[in-house]
Amino acid sequence: MVTTGADEDRVFAALANGTRREVLRLLRERGPQPVQALADHFDMRRPSLSEHLKVLREAGLVSEARSGRQRIYQLEAAPLAEVQDWLHPYERFWRDRLKGLSELLDRIPDDEA
Repeated sequence: MVTTGADEDRVFAALANGTRREVLRLLRERGPQPVQALADHFDMRRPSLSEHLKVLREAGLVSEARSGRQRIYQLEAAPLAEVQDWLHPYERFWRDRLKGLSELLDRIPDDEA
């Protein structure tokens, strides 16, 4: 899936909040969950959590399904691949820097380190 700049901005904005990142972690580790099960992990009212879930849903990071009166949320990881693509050059940058540091440290005699 290729996103527009606005879609990408929505994903980054959603990830900027710690509560929303924690919701994603819970869904990743524990699978689909109803709102109440997610709410039990936070010290906030359900309407506040619902706002966070709305932001995640609009960013495409979670999907919502109804099961009776419950809303079940599930992680949708596809948009995170684009975040990874964006971060990849920075990972390569830091890997190269750390490799250079490692090579420099290897050249220092042990009695000077």
